[in-house]
Order: sequence, then C-alpha cells, then structure tokens
Amino acid sequence: MSMTTIAPEQVNSIVWNQHNDPFEILGSHPIEQDGKTVWAVRAYLPNASAAWVVLPEQRKEYPMQTVHNPHFFECTIETTELANYQLRIKEGEHERVIYDPYAFRSPRLTDFDLHLFGEGNHHRIYEKLGAHPTEIDGVKGVYFAVWAPNARNVSLLGDFNLWDGRKNQMRKGPTGVWELFIPEIGVGEHYKYEIKNFEGHIYEKSDPYGFQQEPRPKTASIVTDLDTYSWSDEDWMAKRRRTEPLTQPVSVYEVHLGSWLHASSAEPAKLPNGETEPVVVVSELKPGARFLTYRELADRLIPYVKELGYTHIEMLPIAEHPFDGSWGYQVTGYYAPTSRFGSPEDFMYFVDKCHENDVGVIVDWVPGHFPKDGHGLAFFDGSHLYEHADPRKGEHKGWGTLVFNYGRHEVSNFLAANALFWFDKYHIDGIRVDAVASMLYNDYCREPGEWLPNKYGGRENLEAADFLRQVNHIIFSYFPGILSIAEESTSWPMVSWPTYTGGLGFNLKWDMGWMHDMLDYFSMDPWFRQFHQNNITFSMWYNHSENFMLALSHDEVVHGKSNIIGKMPGDTWQKLANVRCLFTYMFAHPGKKTMFMSMEFGQWSEWNAWADLEWHLLQHEAHQQLKTFFRELNHLYRSEPVLYTQDFAEPGFEWIDCSDNRHSVVSFMRRDKDSDDFAIVVCNFTPQPHSHYRIGVPQKGFYTELFNSDARQYGGSNMGNLGGKWTDDWSLHSRPYSLDLCLPPLGVLILKLDKKKTAEVMG
Repeated sequence: MSMTTIAPEQVNSIVWNQHNDPFEILGSHPIEQDGKTVWAVRAYLPNASAAWVVLPEQRKEYPMQTVHNPHFFECTIETTELANYQLRIKEGEHERVIYDPYAFRSPRLTDFDLHLFGEGNHHRIYEKLGAHPTEIDGVKGVYFAVWAPNARNVSLLGDFNLWDGRKNQMRKGPTGVWELFIPEIGVGEHYKYEIKNFEGHIYEKSDPYGFQQEPRPKTASIVTDLDTYSWSDEDWMAKRRRTEPLTQPVSVYEVHLGSWLHASSAEPAKLPNGETEPVVVVSELKPGARFLTYRELADRLIPYVKELGYTHIEMLPIAEHPFDGSWGYQVTGYYAPTSRFGSPEDFMYFVDKCHENDVGVIVDWVPGHFPKDGHGLAFFDGSHLYEHADPRKGEHKGWGTLVFNYGRHEVSNFLAANALFWFDKYHIDGIRVDAVASMLYNDYCREPGEWLPNKYGGRENLEAADFLRQVNHIIFSYFPGILSIAEESTSWPMVSWPTYTGGLGFNLKWDMGWMHDMLDYFSMDPWFRQFHQNNITFSMWYNHSENFMLALSHDEVVHGKSNIIGKMPGDTWQKLANVRCLFTYMFAHPGKKTMFMSMEFGQWSEWNAWADLEWHLLQHEAHQQLKTFFRELNHLYRSEPVLYTQDFAEPGFEWIDCSDNRHSVVSFMRRDKDSDDFAIVVCNFTPQPHSHYRIGVPQKGFYTELFNSDARQYGGSNMGNLGGKWTDDWSLHSRPYSLDLCLPPLGVLILKLDKKKTAEVMG
C-alpha cells in the first residue's frame, strides 16, 4: 500500500515525545487519496524492525513502512471500515500481536465529568481518574486517566511497555486530564506516569488515584478492581443507616497495625486461597519478624477487641505511606490501603469480619499535609499542583511536609472524594481527621513573617474551613450513621456543629483540654490534688459547646511522655489504682471514649512503633487484673444507657458535689434519655479511704453498686459497700435523701437505684 502524507515535524513530535495529543497522528485516520477515502494507520514502535496491520476478520495483513524515522511505521488501507485492527510487530527475533491503543479514540471522561471535577463537585471522581479495567469495542484492557494540567507530556510506564515512556504517550483533554486505554492488560499490572514539564524535566509518579501500590521501598501503582469482593455485612450497613451514633456507646480501641503484634518471618502468612507464602517485609523490625496480614489481624485483633468490649477499632492511617516511622501520617497513596499488610481485598475482609463481630471501623485520615517523596504528589506535574507555591502557605517546615491548596477545586475534590471513597469501597464506619488545627490556622507552628494572612487579614485558613465543611456535608449525605471525628486542639467554634448552622460539620471532636487536665492532675502527688480540683471539674463548664470524644491516644505515650501507668505517682499498687480511677472517671464522664492499645493491660514502656506490645506482662497477675478491669468497664458502659444516651445534652449530667476539694472527691449523676433511670458516680482521687462519706440522692431506695474500681478482681483493696446501700431520710446537697458510702482509696463507685428491690421491700 502507498504511504500517508505526514510532515517530518509531526513525526518528530511523537518520536521526541513532545505532542500532547498523539491521537492526532497515531492510530487510524480516514484520508482522501486519488479521489477515494482510505485509512491511514500510523504507529510509533521504538524497538520494532518491522510491523504489519492485521485485520483479523478479513484475515489480511498489510506491511507498514518507515520513511521519516526507522521506528515510525505507516501504511494506507482501502477498506470501508477499520475497527479492532491489530499490529504484528517484529522486535529482534521475537514477534507479537497487539491491539493498537490509538485505535480506541473516544474519551471515557464526559464533559459533565470534567465540569464537575473542575468545580470540585465530582464526588466519585475515583471512578473516572486512575486505572480502571474496562472493555471498549469488545476488547478488554485498562483505561488510565491522570490530572496534570501543567505538564508538557504524560506517558504511561509499566511492565506492559518495558517502562519505556515513548511507547504509550497519553492525550491531554481540555481541562488538563490525560488519558489512554491500553488493550489486553488487566488487574495486577504495575504502572507509573512519566510526566515532563516544559523544560523537559521528567518526573516518574505513582497514580494519585491508584487503588494499590507495591510494597515499599518500591513505589509503582498496581491496577486493581475493587468491585470483586463479596461483602456479607448488609445487616450491619442497614442498621448503621438507621442509627444515630451520638446516642450509642462509642468505646474506641486505637491501634497501630504495624506494632500491635508481629509474626515470625519463618511463619507463613495466610493467603485468601488458603495457601501460604512467606512474607518478606523491609522494615526496622527486629530480625526474623514480619507484619501480620489484614487476614491474620482479623483472626487475632478482632476477637481480642470484642472480648474487651470495645465498640470500634480505630487504626492509625492505613493509606499507603513510604516511611514506617511516620506511623502512616505522611501519605503518598491516598486511595490505596498500605501493602504492608496485604491487598485491598484483604483489607475489605478485615472490615467485613469486624462488622460480623459487631465492631465498627474508624480510619485515621490525613488531609492536612503530604510528604515530599519524589513519586508522590509533590511538584506533581512539574509545578506546585497539589500544594501552594509559596512556602509560607504550602509547607510545614517542622514536619518536612507540604500543605494542600484547598482553594484549588480539583485538589479539594481529590480529598473530599477520598474521604467518601473509604466509606464507599471499604465500608468503614468513621474517620478521625488528623491535625485539624494545622489546617485551620495559617500561622500554625510558624513564626511571624513565615505565614500569610487571609484576605481579611486574619490567621484563619478560610479555604481549609470550607473544605472541611464540604467533606462532612458529602460523607453524611451519602452515609448517615457514620462518625467524623476532629482532632482539633484549639477553641475554633462549632467544630462539631452541622454545616447548615455554620459549623465544620464533624459529629465529634477530641477533647484535648480534658486530656491535658486529666494527665496533669493524675501525674501529681495525691496530696496536691486538693489544690487542683478545677482540673477535674473544668471540662463540664464547656462540655455542651461541642460533641466531645475523650481520648487518651498514641500521642500521650511517645516522645518521652511515658506510658499511662508510668505517669502515675506512688508505688506499683497506687499506680495501678490511679489508672483504674482515671479510666472509670473517663467512662462515667460525658463524651465518647478512645484509648490507645497497651493501656488496657498496663504496659510500662512507651509505645515503640517497631516492636510488639509488651504482651509478656500478662503473665503477671496485676496486669491480668487490669485487663479484666477494662473488659468489665467496657461491658458496664455498653449495658447502661445512662452512661451514653445523653453525652451531649444538659439533662444527661448533673453535679451532686464538685466542691469537696479538701478530700479530692467529686460526685455526679448521669441520666438516661429514654427513661427515668440515672446512675450515681462518686470519685475519690486520693489514697485515703472514707468509711462514712455521705452524698445526696434524688430518690429513696436501694442503690446497687454496679461498679467499684477498687474491687479485688481488679487488683484493688476490695473496699466497698457490700453490693449496695439503702438511702437515709437525711437531705443533703439539695436532695431529699442521702447515701452513707464507703469510698475506697483511689477508687470510683458507680451506683444505680434498684427499682425492683426497692419496690419489693418498700411496697
């Protein structure tokens, strides 16, 4: 066949990878030749010595020729239609037959997709951008799309093209989205994007929307289909949609999957098909150790959490991150669960098993900053695309990370859709948003002159606040019944108020003030506590301004802060008693609860992200007893609606006496929302017991001692009230009746009116 008419400079633009729409030249094109319409087929095949166009249905081959470049092939074919043709390629002694990627011309992103993305409102943009197995014109393959508006050229790199950026050059759309369909590849393919800026500098990037990445230190993305897993949590999901979580018990076990427990590298890891395979993990673990897989964690972690009575597991960030020492807080793969513990399907299995065991799943989410690793989002298309160009807005120097440009619609869309993605594809039940204060303030951890004010001259990051409202509005619109928890350490108003009232839209906020007050109070010698009664009482002055989560997290047991038990004064017995006292007060106090792994059995050492928890401590009776304490405290909390149904309503809490600083004792009531039930809580924060301590109560009768943190089975002195006390007709604390109680040392009592016994005896 004759040659096509094409200018040498057009050929060179392809050969030198300088054309932003290779479809204009490559692939099949109808042209006029000798008064007839024929098809011109062009292909750039860098390693080929010869090529043919193959028409399978016609069983014909047409040799291609080279004129302008030895690897640029072209020919013309006289036919009425040219669809699904193939290329037979000779490369040295080898031959192969492929479908031509440039034969599939129709863009897969619609104008409406691009419009929504451009205005920041494409909630499921992850179904469009990234790598998606699909079928076009009867040919299976993978469709790739990436946003890189300031790039000169973008190419695909992968095993399928020997990581040669010349072979699969992508097409740029009008909004800066580059796309290409690669036929006859599928799930499991490794790939990256080769991005060139206008100076010709090359950046090899992982896919920002990639659903899976190689285990570190490798950084390629992996083509994955997230819609093949068969979920079995329909009942859980349906119940969640109908449930208001703020009126339910929420007791969260915060865990770092990489250090809760390890396995021996000689011990085979469990695979989905029942086979086993050694897992090699490059890390700073002790020699011979490896991470547990998601499936192994499902077998070991979930039963442990269920036994202890926690309602949720909260995982430190499990999105892909290159450095173990960041604990997951420096994310490079926002749409990929980390490959340290297995595949995306393995993580789905873990979540599914949590729901099967009535355990919710909360994931730490990090939209505040990202690292500078070369394969990540930093300087993504040769420009400051995801981050601000000005370091006064775009860099956290103290963390060595970059700050998202929330004012750019495509960036806020990337993050908002990512939050939705984890609920949509992985069925998680909540997010805990990390370092919200660092997002809300332009001067966060910055000296004067190192930050820029907003348009009104203030220090508030208005774009970040709008972004957080957008995220919460979206996720609650799609998934009612979930949790969105802010780690926010300042007095920014209305963090946990709905967006329609002007709030940020979270439904819970960590109470950092309570945490600091408690740790300061419990770390001091009990004799001095009488002078710091306000540490115990102050939280109730502001308690109803937000929906608070009481959290004793990983941040409180690292960097020289000691573990919880190590913070306590006194000998070992007093330290353990203080721990029980603190946590019983925490579970009786209004607010949902979060505590970090290892606190439940009294680990002495600080948390070490590269080592196991100190499980050997459980061979000692005192640590076994502390674990028993937490199990029974959790089960009491979940069984008594008085302790959780009105955490955020004023009728749910009432002081009985908060002013007895001389004895460091406080007492209060907790009330149920749906009945007239109430509980009495009395806390003695000193080692001095009180044999006749009287408090006023509102009703006459027998008060059962539901819980005593000083009980013998918990390692306490077993001082108490022999199961309960009858009231005396002696008014006190503005109440008509009172109880004469024995307060144990460093102990908390929880009592409740036994209506049945009272009625039987008193009629």
